Amino acid sequence: MRSGVAAYSADVLPLLAPEFAIDVYVDAEACGRAPDGDARLGAAAVRSAHEFLWRHRRHPYDLIVYQLGNAPWHDYLWAYLAAYPGLVVLHDARLHHARARALLSRGRADDYRAEFAFNHPEAPPGAAEFAVEGLAGSVYYVWPMIRTVIEGARMIAVHNRLVAAELGEQYPGAAIETIRMGVAAPGGRPEELAAAARRALAIPPGAVVFVVFGKMTAEKRVGPILRAFNDLARSLADVSLLFVGEPGEPAPALDGVAADRIRVVGYVSDADVDGYLAAADVCLCLRWPTALETSASWIRCLAAGRATIITNLAHLADVPAADPEGRRLGGSRPPVAIAIDLLDEERSLFAAMRRLASDRGLRDALGAAGRAHWAREHRLELMASDYRRVIQAARARPAPDPAGLPAHLMEDYSGHARRIAALFGLDVDVLQAEPAPAPRPAAGYNQGVVNEGSRS
Repeated sequence: MRSGVAAYSADVLPLLAPEFAIDVYVDAEACGRAPDGDARLGAAAVRSAHEFLWRHRRHPYDLIVYQLGNAPWHDYLWAYLAAYPGLVVLHDARLHHARARALLSRGRADDYRAEFAFNHPEAPPGAAEFAVEGLAGSVYYVWPMIRTVIEGARMIAVHNRLVAAELGEQYPGAAIETIRMGVAAPGGRPEELAAAARRALAIPPGAVVFVVFGKMTAEKRVGPILRAFNDLARSLADVSLLFVGEPGEPAPALDGVAADRIRVVGYVSDADVDGYLAAADVCLCLRWPTALETSASWIRCLAAGRATIITNLAHLADVPAADPEGRRLGGSRPPVAIAIDLLDEERSLFAAMRRLASDRGLRDALGAAGRAHWAREHRLELMASDYRRVIQAARARPAPDPAGLPAHLMEDYSGHARRIAALFGLDVDVLQAEPAPAPRPAAGYNQGVVNEGSRS
Protein backbone atom coordinates (compact mmCIF):
# COMPACT_ATOMS: atom_id res chain seq x y z
CA MET A 1 0.00 0.00 0.00
CA ARG A 2 1.12 3.57 -0.60
CA SER A 3 1.43 4.26 3.08
CA GLY A 4 4.27 5.36 5.32
CA VAL A 5 2.99 3.03 8.05
CA ALA A 6 3.09 0.14 5.60
CA ALA A 7 6.63 1.01 4.53
CA TYR A 8 8.22 1.08 7.97
CA SER A 9 6.16 -1.86 9.19
CA ALA A 10 7.67 -3.82 6.31
CA ASP A 11 11.12 -2.63 7.38
CA VAL A 12 10.83 -3.64 11.03
CA LEU A 13 9.01 -6.97 10.68
CA PRO A 14 12.07 -8.93 9.48
CA LEU A 15 13.92 -7.82 12.63
CA LEU A 16 11.13 -9.22 14.83
CA ALA A 17 10.67 -12.50 12.97
CA PRO A 18 13.48 -14.40 14.78
CA GLU A 19 11.61 -14.06 18.09
CA PHE A 20 7.95 -14.16 17.06
CA ALA A 21 5.89 -16.19 14.59
CA ILE A 22 4.10 -13.39 12.76
CA ASP A 23 1.08 -13.31 10.50
CA VAL A 24 0.50 -10.00 8.69
CA TYR A 25 -3.11 -9.14 7.87
CA VAL A 26 -4.04 -6.59 5.21
CA ASP A 27 -7.27 -5.25 3.76
CA ALA A 28 -7.43 -7.18 0.50
CA GLU A 29 -10.02 -4.80 -0.97
CA ALA A 30 -7.83 -1.78 -0.30
CA CYS A 31 -4.83 -3.63 -1.73
CA GLY A 32 -6.77 -4.28 -4.91
CA ARG A 33 -6.15 -8.01 -4.65
CA ALA A 34 -6.12 -10.72 -2.00
CA PRO A 35 -2.73 -12.12 -0.98
CA ASP A 36 -2.24 -15.59 -2.40
CA GLY A 37 -1.49 -18.58 -0.19
CA ASP A 38 2.26 -18.14 -0.54
CA ALA A 39 2.45 -14.37 0.02
CA ARG A 40 5.19 -13.53 2.51
CA LEU A 41 7.00 -10.56 3.95
CA GLY A 42 10.29 -12.07 5.00
CA ALA A 43 9.37 -14.83 7.46
CA ALA A 44 5.84 -13.46 8.00
CA ALA A 45 2.85 -14.82 6.11
CA VAL A 46 0.71 -12.10 4.50
CA ARG A 47 -3.01 -12.85 4.69
CA SER A 48 -6.33 -11.22 3.93
CA ALA A 49 -8.05 -9.75 6.98
CA HIS A 50 -11.07 -11.94 6.17
CA GLU A 51 -9.02 -14.94 7.34
CA PHE A 52 -8.26 -13.49 10.75
CA LEU A 53 -11.40 -14.60 12.63
CA TRP A 54 -11.23 -18.30 11.81
CA ARG A 55 -7.46 -18.51 12.15
CA HIS A 56 -7.56 -16.78 15.54
CA ARG A 57 -10.41 -19.05 16.68
CA ARG A 58 -8.50 -22.19 15.70
CA HIS A 59 -5.17 -21.20 17.20
CA PRO A 60 -5.46 -18.00 19.27
CA TYR A 61 -2.66 -15.53 18.91
CA ASP A 62 -0.86 -14.48 22.04
CA LEU A 63 -1.06 -10.87 20.91
CA ILE A 64 -2.65 -8.84 18.15
CA VAL A 65 -0.79 -5.70 17.09
CA TYR A 66 -2.86 -3.05 15.35
CA GLN A 67 -1.18 -0.33 13.28
CA LEU A 68 -3.77 2.44 13.44
CA GLY A 69 -3.86 5.86 11.83
CA ASN A 70 -6.18 8.24 10.00
CA ALA A 71 -5.53 6.97 6.47
CA PRO A 72 -8.34 4.97 4.80
CA TRP A 73 -6.02 1.92 4.74
CA HIS A 74 -6.70 1.51 8.46
CA ASP A 75 -10.50 1.71 8.42
CA TYR A 76 -11.08 -2.05 8.42
CA LEU A 77 -9.23 -2.42 11.74
CA TRP A 78 -12.04 -0.77 13.72
CA ALA A 79 -14.19 -3.88 13.37
CA TYR A 80 -11.61 -5.86 15.37
CA LEU A 81 -10.20 -3.42 17.92
CA ALA A 82 -12.71 -3.80 20.76
CA ALA A 83 -13.67 -7.43 20.12
CA TYR A 84 -10.05 -8.60 20.04
CA PRO A 85 -8.08 -6.28 22.34
CA GLY A 86 -4.40 -6.01 21.66
CA LEU A 87 -1.47 -3.63 21.37
CA VAL A 88 -2.50 -0.56 19.38
CA VAL A 89 0.36 1.37 17.80
CA LEU A 90 -1.25 4.78 17.47
CA HIS A 91 0.27 6.69 14.57
CA ASP A 92 -2.11 9.62 14.98
CA ALA A 93 -3.35 10.75 18.38
CA ARG A 94 -6.32 12.38 16.64
CA LEU A 95 -8.56 9.78 14.98
CA HIS A 96 -11.73 11.77 14.41
CA HIS A 97 -11.02 12.06 10.67
CA ALA A 98 -10.91 8.31 10.22
CA ARG A 99 -13.84 7.39 12.42
CA ALA A 100 -16.19 10.03 11.04
CA ARG A 101 -15.30 9.06 7.48
CA ALA A 102 -15.75 5.32 8.11
CA LEU A 103 -19.11 5.64 9.87
CA LEU A 104 -20.76 8.53 8.04
CA SER A 105 -19.81 7.27 4.58
CA ARG A 106 -21.77 4.11 5.42
CA GLY A 107 -24.83 5.93 6.70
CA ARG A 108 -24.12 5.06 10.34
CA ALA A 109 -24.86 8.46 11.84
CA ASP A 110 -26.38 7.02 15.03
CA ASP A 111 -23.27 4.90 15.66
CA TYR A 112 -21.14 8.00 15.10
CA ARG A 113 -23.22 9.97 17.59
CA ALA A 114 -22.91 7.18 20.17
CA GLU A 115 -19.13 7.03 19.78
CA PHE A 116 -18.78 10.80 19.87
CA ALA A 117 -20.80 10.98 23.10
CA PHE A 118 -18.66 8.23 24.67
CA ASN A 119 -15.39 9.80 23.56
CA HIS A 120 -16.37 13.35 24.53
CA PRO A 121 -19.05 13.47 27.22
CA GLU A 122 -17.92 17.01 28.02
CA ALA A 123 -18.74 18.31 24.52
CA PRO A 124 -21.74 20.64 24.18
CA PRO A 125 -25.02 19.03 23.09
CA GLY A 126 -25.27 18.66 19.36
CA ALA A 127 -21.52 18.93 18.75
CA ALA A 128 -21.56 15.67 16.78
CA GLU A 129 -23.91 17.27 14.26
CA PHE A 130 -21.06 19.36 12.82
CA ALA A 131 -19.62 16.23 11.23
CA VAL A 132 -23.01 14.61 10.51
CA GLU A 133 -23.99 17.66 8.48
CA GLY A 134 -20.63 17.80 6.71
CA LEU A 135 -19.29 20.83 8.61
CA ALA A 136 -16.21 19.17 10.03
CA GLY A 137 -12.72 20.44 9.17
CA SER A 138 -10.97 21.74 12.27
CA VAL A 139 -13.64 20.11 14.47
CA TYR A 140 -11.72 16.87 13.98
CA TYR A 141 -8.72 18.34 15.79
CA VAL A 142 -10.80 19.77 18.65
CA TRP A 143 -12.28 16.39 19.59
CA PRO A 144 -9.79 13.57 18.86
CA MET A 145 -12.14 10.54 19.28
CA ILE A 146 -9.55 8.20 20.83
CA ARG A 147 -11.12 7.12 24.13
CA THR A 148 -12.77 4.05 22.57
CA VAL A 149 -9.38 2.93 21.24
CA ILE A 150 -7.43 3.57 24.43
CA GLU A 151 -9.96 1.99 26.80
CA GLY A 152 -10.52 -0.97 24.49
CA ALA A 153 -6.83 -1.90 24.14
CA ARG A 154 -4.47 -3.97 26.26
CA MET A 155 -1.78 -1.37 25.66
CA ILE A 156 -1.19 1.75 23.56
CA ALA A 157 2.13 2.64 21.95
CA VAL A 158 3.06 5.94 20.30
CA HIS A 159 6.24 7.18 18.62
CA ASN A 160 6.75 10.31 20.74
CA ARG A 161 7.41 10.46 24.48
CA LEU A 162 5.69 13.83 24.90
CA VAL A 163 2.55 12.45 23.26
CA ALA A 164 2.77 9.39 25.54
CA ALA A 165 2.99 11.67 28.58
CA GLU A 166 0.00 13.73 27.44
CA LEU A 167 -2.14 10.63 26.84
CA GLY A 168 -1.04 9.23 30.20
CA GLU A 169 -2.36 12.34 31.93
CA GLN A 170 -5.65 12.16 30.07
CA TYR A 171 -6.11 8.40 30.62
CA PRO A 172 -4.35 7.53 33.90
CA GLY A 173 -5.66 3.96 33.89
CA ALA A 174 -4.24 3.11 30.47
CA ALA A 175 -0.91 1.44 29.76
CA ILE A 176 0.88 3.74 27.32
CA GLU A 177 4.40 3.11 26.02
CA THR A 178 6.78 4.80 23.60
CA ILE A 179 8.28 3.01 20.62
CA ARG A 180 10.95 5.08 18.92
CA MET A 181 10.37 5.63 15.24
CA GLY A 182 13.16 3.99 13.30
CA VAL A 183 14.18 4.10 9.65
CA ALA A 184 16.91 2.40 7.71
CA ALA A 185 19.96 4.27 6.50
CA PRO A 186 19.73 5.27 2.83
CA GLY A 187 21.49 2.97 0.40
CA GLY A 188 23.55 3.46 -2.73
CA ARG A 189 26.18 6.06 -3.54
CA PRO A 190 24.71 9.49 -2.72
CA GLU A 191 26.77 11.40 -5.29
CA GLU A 192 25.77 9.08 -8.13
CA LEU A 193 22.12 9.00 -7.04
CA ALA A 194 21.99 12.79 -6.78
CA ALA A 195 23.55 13.33 -10.19
CA ALA A 196 21.16 10.85 -11.83
CA ALA A 197 18.09 12.43 -10.22
CA ARG A 198 19.14 15.94 -11.19
CA ARG A 199 19.84 14.91 -14.78
CA ALA A 200 16.45 13.19 -15.04
CA LEU A 201 14.69 16.34 -13.80
CA ALA A 202 16.86 18.79 -15.79
CA ILE A 203 18.02 20.57 -12.64
CA PRO A 204 21.24 22.56 -13.05
CA PRO A 205 24.19 21.00 -11.17
CA GLY A 206 24.76 24.04 -8.95
CA ALA A 207 21.13 24.66 -7.98
CA VAL A 208 20.05 24.49 -4.33
CA VAL A 209 17.25 21.93 -4.28
CA PHE A 210 14.37 22.05 -1.79
CA VAL A 211 12.35 18.81 -1.57
CA VAL A 212 8.95 18.01 -0.04
CA PHE A 213 8.19 14.32 0.52
CA GLY A 214 4.72 12.81 0.86
CA LYS A 215 1.25 13.48 -0.47
CA MET A 216 0.72 17.11 -1.45
CA THR A 217 -1.94 18.16 1.06
CA ALA A 218 -2.85 21.38 2.81
CA GLU A 219 -1.53 19.87 6.06
CA LYS A 220 1.91 19.62 4.46
CA ARG A 221 1.70 23.41 3.99
CA VAL A 222 1.96 23.24 0.21
CA GLY A 223 0.44 26.70 -0.23
CA PRO A 224 2.88 28.55 2.07
CA ILE A 225 5.79 26.58 0.58
CA LEU A 226 4.87 27.60 -2.96
CA ARG A 227 4.49 31.26 -1.97
CA ALA A 228 7.78 31.31 -0.05
CA PHE A 229 9.62 29.62 -2.91
CA ASN A 230 8.14 32.02 -5.43
CA ASP A 231 9.46 34.96 -3.36
CA LEU A 232 12.83 33.23 -2.96
CA ALA A 233 13.18 32.70 -6.70
CA ARG A 234 12.81 36.44 -7.31
CA SER A 235 16.19 37.05 -5.65
CA LEU A 236 18.03 33.75 -6.11
CA ALA A 237 18.29 32.23 -9.57
CA ASP A 238 19.80 28.87 -8.67
CA VAL A 239 17.01 27.30 -6.60
CA SER A 240 14.63 24.45 -7.43
CA LEU A 241 11.68 22.86 -5.64
CA LEU A 242 10.61 19.20 -5.89
CA PHE A 243 7.41 17.58 -4.66
CA VAL A 244 7.95 13.84 -4.32
CA GLY A 245 4.56 12.30 -3.64
CA GLU A 246 1.05 12.05 -4.97
CA PRO A 247 -0.78 15.32 -5.70
CA GLY A 248 -3.58 16.04 -3.27
CA GLU A 249 -7.08 17.28 -4.00
CA PRO A 250 -7.35 19.85 -5.39
CA ALA A 251 -3.96 20.06 -7.07
CA PRO A 252 -2.11 23.30 -6.20
CA ALA A 253 -1.61 25.93 -8.86
CA LEU A 254 2.06 25.99 -9.82
CA ASP A 255 2.22 29.49 -11.21
CA GLY A 256 4.27 32.61 -10.60
CA VAL A 257 7.82 33.48 -11.56
CA ALA A 258 9.17 30.23 -10.15
CA ALA A 259 6.87 27.81 -12.00
CA ASP A 260 9.64 26.62 -14.32
CA ARG A 261 11.81 25.69 -11.33
CA ILE A 262 9.19 23.47 -9.67
CA ARG A 263 8.90 19.75 -10.38
CA VAL A 264 6.06 17.49 -9.22
CA VAL A 265 7.55 14.01 -9.38
CA GLY A 266 4.48 12.15 -8.11
CA TYR A 267 4.49 8.89 -6.20
CA VAL A 268 7.78 6.98 -6.22
CA SER A 269 8.59 3.55 -4.81
CA ASP A 270 10.48 3.24 -1.54
CA ALA A 271 13.50 2.05 -3.49
CA ASP A 272 13.58 5.30 -5.49
CA VAL A 273 13.26 7.65 -2.52
CA ASP A 274 17.00 7.48 -1.79
CA GLY A 275 17.80 9.12 -5.14
CA TYR A 276 15.62 12.14 -4.37
CA LEU A 277 17.02 12.34 -0.84
CA ALA A 278 20.50 12.43 -2.29
CA ALA A 279 19.49 15.17 -4.74
CA ALA A 280 18.07 17.35 -1.95
CA ASP A 281 19.96 20.16 -0.26
CA VAL A 282 17.09 21.07 2.07
CA CYS A 283 14.00 19.03 3.00
CA LEU A 284 10.79 20.86 3.90
CA CYS A 285 8.97 18.74 6.52
CA LEU A 286 6.14 21.00 7.64
CA ARG A 287 2.83 20.05 9.29
CA TRP A 288 -0.28 21.90 10.40
CA PRO A 289 -2.85 21.09 11.60
CA THR A 290 -1.31 18.14 13.36
CA ALA A 291 -2.71 14.86 14.65
CA LEU A 292 0.44 14.58 16.83
CA GLU A 293 2.01 12.22 14.33
CA THR A 294 5.72 11.42 14.09
CA SER A 295 7.05 12.03 10.59
CA ALA A 296 9.02 9.08 9.29
CA SER A 297 9.80 11.03 6.12
CA TRP A 298 11.48 13.74 8.23
CA ILE A 299 13.54 11.09 10.01
CA ARG A 300 14.58 9.65 6.64
CA CYS A 301 15.85 13.11 5.72
CA LEU A 302 17.90 13.19 8.93
CA ALA A 303 19.30 9.73 8.18
CA ALA A 304 20.41 11.01 4.77
CA GLY A 305 22.24 13.92 6.39
CA ARG A 306 20.03 16.58 4.88
CA ALA A 307 19.23 19.99 6.35
CA THR A 308 15.56 20.16 7.30
CA ILE A 309 12.91 22.78 8.03
CA ILE A 310 10.13 21.71 10.38
CA THR A 311 7.14 23.34 12.07
CA ASN A 312 7.68 24.36 15.69
CA LEU A 313 5.03 22.11 17.30
CA ALA A 314 4.49 21.42 21.00
CA HIS A 315 5.09 17.67 20.73
CA LEU A 316 8.45 18.36 19.05
CA ALA A 317 9.65 20.58 21.91
CA ASP A 318 12.52 18.23 22.78
CA VAL A 319 13.92 18.19 19.23
CA PRO A 320 17.19 20.18 19.09
CA ALA A 321 16.25 23.02 16.76
CA ALA A 322 16.87 26.69 16.01
CA ASP A 323 14.69 29.44 14.59
CA PRO A 324 15.54 31.07 11.21
CA GLU A 325 17.75 33.63 12.98
CA GLY A 326 19.77 30.88 14.69
CA ARG A 327 18.30 31.09 18.21
CA ARG A 328 18.05 27.76 20.04
CA LEU A 329 14.50 26.44 20.55
CA GLY A 330 14.84 23.00 22.13
CA GLY A 331 17.35 20.46 23.37
CA SER A 332 20.93 20.94 24.47
CA ARG A 333 22.62 19.35 21.46
CA PRO A 334 23.48 21.13 18.19
CA PRO A 335 20.35 21.98 16.17
CA VAL A 336 19.21 19.27 13.76
CA ALA A 337 16.58 21.45 12.04
CA ILE A 338 15.27 24.96 11.62
CA ALA A 339 11.80 25.23 13.18
CA ILE A 340 9.45 27.90 11.91
CA ASP A 341 6.86 29.85 13.87
CA LEU A 342 3.25 28.99 13.04
CA LEU A 343 2.08 32.44 14.14
CA ASP A 344 4.37 34.02 11.56
CA GLU A 345 4.59 31.10 9.18
CA GLU A 346 5.17 32.66 5.78
CA ARG A 347 7.75 35.21 6.88
CA SER A 348 9.49 32.61 9.04
CA LEU A 349 9.49 30.02 6.26
CA PHE A 350 10.84 32.46 3.69
CA ALA A 351 13.62 33.54 6.10
CA ALA A 352 14.60 29.92 6.77
CA MET A 353 14.65 29.01 3.07
CA ARG A 354 16.65 32.11 2.11
CA ARG A 355 19.21 31.52 4.85
CA LEU A 356 19.72 27.86 3.96
CA ALA A 357 19.86 28.57 0.24
CA SER A 358 22.64 31.10 0.85
CA ASP A 359 24.66 29.27 3.52
CA ARG A 360 26.14 25.92 2.55
CA GLY A 361 28.05 25.73 5.83
CA LEU A 362 24.78 25.89 7.77
CA ARG A 363 23.23 23.22 5.52
CA ASP A 364 26.21 20.93 6.13
CA ALA A 365 26.13 21.54 9.91
CA LEU A 366 22.42 20.80 10.18
CA GLY A 367 22.81 17.72 8.02
CA ALA A 368 25.66 16.34 10.13
CA ALA A 369 23.79 17.02 13.39
CA GLY A 370 20.64 15.46 11.94
CA ARG A 371 22.49 12.32 10.92
CA ALA A 372 23.96 12.03 14.44
CA HIS A 373 20.48 12.52 15.93
CA TRP A 374 19.11 9.72 13.72
CA ALA A 375 21.94 7.39 14.75
CA ARG A 376 21.31 8.15 18.42
CA GLU A 377 17.49 8.00 18.46
CA HIS A 378 15.95 6.65 15.27
CA ARG A 379 17.84 3.69 13.85
CA LEU A 380 15.66 0.78 12.73
CA GLU A 381 17.30 -1.50 15.28
CA LEU A 382 16.20 0.82 18.09
CA MET A 383 12.58 0.62 16.95
CA ALA A 384 12.80 -3.18 16.80
CA SER A 385 14.23 -3.28 20.33
CA ASP A 386 11.34 -1.16 21.61
CA TYR A 387 8.83 -3.38 19.83
CA ARG A 388 10.25 -6.47 21.53
CA ARG A 389 9.94 -4.84 24.95
CA VAL A 390 6.42 -3.51 24.39
CA ILE A 391 5.13 -6.73 22.81
CA GLN A 392 6.22 -8.74 25.83
CA ALA A 393 4.66 -6.20 28.20
CA ALA A 394 1.37 -6.16 26.26
CA ARG A 395 1.17 -9.96 26.21
CA ALA A 396 1.28 -9.98 30.00
CA ARG A 397 -1.65 -7.56 30.39
CA PRO A 398 -5.24 -8.80 30.72
CA ALA A 399 -7.87 -7.80 28.21
CA PRO A 400 -9.91 -4.78 29.32
CA ASP A 401 -13.58 -5.05 30.22
CA PRO A 402 -15.54 -3.90 27.16
CA ALA A 403 -18.78 -3.39 29.11
CA GLY A 404 -18.60 0.40 29.05
CA LEU A 405 -17.89 0.77 25.34
CA PRO A 406 -20.64 1.71 22.87
CA ALA A 407 -22.65 -1.44 22.21
CA HIS A 408 -22.21 -1.46 18.43
CA LEU A 409 -18.44 -1.88 18.82
CA MET A 410 -19.05 -5.38 20.23
CA GLU A 411 -21.77 -6.35 17.76
CA ASP A 412 -20.94 -9.65 16.03
CA TYR A 413 -24.10 -9.56 13.87
CA SER A 414 -25.06 -13.13 14.82
CA GLY A 415 -28.40 -11.74 16.01
CA HIS A 416 -29.45 -11.03 12.45
CA ALA A 417 -28.57 -14.59 11.42
CA ARG A 418 -30.53 -15.96 14.40
CA ARG A 419 -33.63 -13.98 13.48
CA ILE A 420 -33.55 -15.34 9.94
CA ALA A 421 -33.01 -18.92 11.17
CA ALA A 422 -35.88 -18.58 13.64
CA LEU A 423 -38.28 -18.00 10.74
CA PHE A 424 -37.55 -21.58 9.70
CA GLY A 425 -37.63 -23.03 13.21
CA LEU A 426 -33.92 -23.83 13.13
CA ASP A 427 -31.73 -24.28 16.22
CA VAL A 428 -28.56 -22.27 15.77
CA ASP A 429 -26.99 -22.73 19.20
CA VAL A 430 -23.93 -23.96 17.34
CA LEU A 431 -23.06 -20.29 16.89
CA GLN A 432 -22.39 -20.04 20.60
CA ALA A 433 -20.84 -23.44 21.16
CA GLU A 434 -17.15 -23.63 21.93
CA PRO A 435 -15.23 -25.73 19.39
CA ALA A 436 -13.40 -28.82 20.50
CA PRO A 437 -9.81 -28.07 21.50
CA ALA A 438 -7.52 -28.29 18.49
CA PRO A 439 -4.15 -30.03 18.72
CA ARG A 440 -1.50 -27.56 19.85
CA PRO A 441 0.46 -26.35 16.84
CA ALA A 442 4.19 -26.51 16.50
CA ALA A 443 6.15 -24.41 18.96
CA GLY A 444 6.02 -20.75 18.15
CA TYR A 445 2.91 -20.75 15.94
CA ASN A 446 0.66 -19.28 18.57
CA GLN A 447 3.14 -16.54 19.39
CA GLY A 448 1.47 -14.69 16.57
CA VAL A 449 1.54 -10.95 16.09
CA VAL A 450 -1.03 -9.52 13.72
CA ASN A 451 0.20 -6.36 12.04
CA GLU A 452 -1.64 -4.28 9.43
CA GLY A 453 1.25 -2.57 7.73
CA SER A 454 2.75 -4.13 4.63
CA ARG A 455 3.70 -3.36 1.10
CA SER A 456 1.59 -5.19 -1.41
